[in-house]
Amino acid sequence: MKYYEKIELKDGRECILRNCTEADGKAVLDIFNLTHEETDNLLSYPDESAVTAEEEASFLKEKEDSDREIEILAETDGKIAGLAGLSSIGNKYKICHRVDFGISVAKEFWNLGIGSALLSACISCAKEAGYEQIELNVVADNPAAISLYKKAGFAEFGRNPKGFRSRFTDYQELIYMLKEL
Repeated sequence: MKYYEKIELKDGRECILRNCTEADGKAVLDIFNLTHEETDNLLSYPDESAVTAEEEASFLKEKEDSDREIEILAETDGKIAGLAGLSSIGNKYKICHRVDFGISVAKEFWNLGIGSALLSACISCAKEAGYEQIELNVVADNPAAISLYKKAGFAEFGRNPKGFRSRFTDYQELIYMLKEL
């Protein structure tokens, strides 16, 4: 799946949103590890990733060649500022209408509109791919993310009180959200 868009950030800088390519493997792995180090609100810790740059490049090539999945990066000032992606829940008839959404933005780029732009891009791609429902999990004590998702039309459909086990704060409650497309 392909995507490309130029946006203006809240501080006036230009940001390019585009699908990740095989050539982005190392840079995407680096930003993935950075964002997972900067917040406790994401699925994993950097030391849990055993993925090599070559494996990441291969993963991105599969996404680039896919008609139904995508990884999008946000690039500003020659740096990758954030990532977002869509992963099919599955290809069986009963679940092929659903897609999972994930996002991360480097801390130095928070509050510039990158998260909103990446979310909007992924919603657009999900519609284009024919999905009927986009889903995500968010840590309950992440009000900025919850607000972003609600503004985009996501609704809560459940909670898991021990969804994540944090190394720093014990358990974290997860909120399950979805948006019908």
